[in-house]
Amino acid sequence: MSSGSRRGPAGGTPARVLIVDDDVQVASYLAEVVAEAGHDVRYVVDPREALTLAASWGADVLISDLEMPHMRGTQLLAALKQEAPGVLVILITAFGSIDLAVRCIQEGAADFLPKPFTDSMLLLAIERVLRERAQLNELERLRRGGESDDTIVARSEPMRAVVELARRAARTDTTVLITGESGVGKGHLARFIHDESARRERTFLQVNCGAIPATLIEAELFGVERGAYTDARESRPGLFREAGGGTLFLDEIGEMPLEAQVKLLQVLETGRVRAVGASQDTTVNVRVIAATNRPLEEALRERRFRPDLYYRLNVIRLEIPPLRERPEDVEVLFERFLVEAVARSGRAGVDVDPAARRWLLRHAWPGNVRELQNVVERAVALCPGTVITSADLVPTSPGVSPDAAADAAVDGETGALRSLAEVEQEHIRRVMARVDGNKSHAARLLGIDRRTLYRKLEEMGYREG
Repeated sequence: MSSGSRRGPAGGTPARVLIVDDDVQVASYLAEVVAEAGHDVRYVVDPREALTLAASWGADVLISDLEMPHMRGTQLLAALKQEAPGVLVILITAFGSIDLAVRCIQEGAADFLPKPFTDSMLLLAIERVLRERAQLNELERLRRGGESDDTIVARSEPMRAVVELARRAARTDTTVLITGESGVGKGHLARFIHDESARRERTFLQVNCGAIPATLIEAELFGVERGAYTDARESRPGLFREAGGGTLFLDEIGEMPLEAQVKLLQVLETGRVRAVGASQDTTVNVRVIAATNRPLEEALRERRFRPDLYYRLNVIRLEIPPLRERPEDVEVLFERFLVEAVARSGRAGVDVDPAARRWLLRHAWPGNVRELQNVVERAVALCPGTVITSADLVPTSPGVSPDAAADAAVDGETGALRSLAEVEQEHIRRVMARVDGNKSHAARLLGIDRRTLYRKLEEMGYREG
């Protein structure tokens, strides 16, 4: 039996929820509760039918009693791991079988609900397992290099020119040097080149050359043989060999030590790499993309970068303009980050008022795209209602210009200017509402200590409830 969704779930995107309980009245009631929360729901009374339906229907969450005829919840869990491993399983357990439920968690269940439980406990359990799954997926995406299925944003003319040149560069195996201020999206453009190239089905690896100690960077890039030095307890292939057939993105190339630059130049010229401690070279087939947020010409003058490596890398150069020079891209990026942040937060959709949108276009964005993304993330986290205002945006960003601060202090209803104290107090009230009055949490979000927060709340005449 199916029960369609009536409205969007409080936690965010609707999910397919399958309920199995041998008591038809219980199963029907639970299905009604979950459907009222906005999810697509089906229920069955036979766990064997649930096993087939979970796979064929594509269930996201399965809620099952532990004790049932034909197949216990533990057996259903084990079978689902084989037939539909992506399904999140929530087990319903009586008090006496808590230990069994804990063992089920260890065996792969996402959560369990002890009887008796309320409707809100059931819905919170569904929301929690879906949110944790989304967070794990995001972490995995970031671990693989932060790749995205979205096309790169290029509404402005300067950015469209960069993307067009990048697309043409992708058709070749030529080395590319990407330059631009910190936070403009050099890594994203490198990934775009890889995805547009013939190497798209192979590995894309990214390494920050400035984050690896000088003593370890050669081993990290080129590999190391066991026993080559005191801490080399096992052989490692190195990133050049791990990226075989694919693309290696060397971020912050200007921070690479001179000794490693010599070896990198040899690899680029010969296509062969020698691990630390090895006696023979290994042929590698890797496309190299390098990036820097500081002009390499400056490093050349200071003799921190080899001229021959510079010319070898600077075959095709892509200069990404700062965000302040392409305002047409700001709103598009903002909308994308807003959708992503709302999805990760598990909240319902939020809107943005006109004053906030004006501030977005007037701000200088010294941190570029990265700053914009962080501003959106924090605004979604702190906005207590369904509308983001300029007050949600301005305090999150350092170095706000006087014009931007004044814009944030405009009352959206009357157009009258508000004092700085009024803006601050409104922001504190929003944060307190968002964290349900938890002063410790609010202080952390506001970046102040609890004593300061208590003093400000007392001055505001703040009362809980």
